[in-house]
Amino acid sequence: MRAVLAWGVHLYTASSAAFGVWALFALFSHEYRLAIYLMLLTMVIDSTDGALARAADVKGRIPWFDGSKLDDIVDYFTYVIVPACLLVEAGLLPDPLWVVAPLLAACYQFSRADAKTADHFFLGFPSYWNVVAIYLYLLDVRPEVGLWWVLGFSIASFIPLRYLYPSRSRILRPLTLAVLAAWLFGFSWIAVRPDPDPLWVWLSLLAPAYYLGLSLLLNVFTLREEQT
Repeated sequence: MRAVLAWGVHLYTASSAAFGVWALFALFSHEYRLAIYLMLLTMVIDSTDGALARAADVKGRIPWFDGSKLDDIVDYFTYVIVPACLLVEAGLLPDPLWVVAPLLAACYQFSRADAKTADHFFLGFPSYWNVVAIYLYLLDVRPEVGLWWVLGFSIASFIPLRYLYPSRSRILRPLTLAVLAAWLFGFSWIAVRPDPDPLWVWLSLLAPAYYLGLSLLLNVFTLREEQT
């Protein structure tokens, strides 16, 4: 029974790939709201499968199956490939070729052996391209502005700043999880509405701003400690 539960967790992780393919079909049909809803659903799965894996002791029950590799494969697809298609299909970039920037930056990020530090931080921008693409779409930014966003976060992937790993970092973890859970719930409601109020979209940016601000603040503290 415990082995069955462990396999169930792996299946739960892998289900993101199926929802990601569904999101691609929705994108190619220009059903952007459905695609965004499915992208957010894959975020929920990714945010919860780690805790389920630890609770089910998947490494102990199925030691020969690499759940981390499965997670990386699925995450690259749902966090990078699918949002890259949104950037192109929705015309959020001045030229579709610019989508190469986040694709290559994410390849670098996913291939780093130290992408996740021992004290549970991401090193470099952690390829949250789904969040970037969804906001560019909902805010209806001009392609030229969207390009600066994409290039900026692509460059940030190569800069070794530490970003919070929300479900594992111990610093302010309860607060961070509460903020991000509230954001994901509220943002899902905003994103799938036919005509969301731009004010609510802008207000929802407070949660990503909290995440980035706290991550940068912790980098400052770490730098000061190293200097002293």
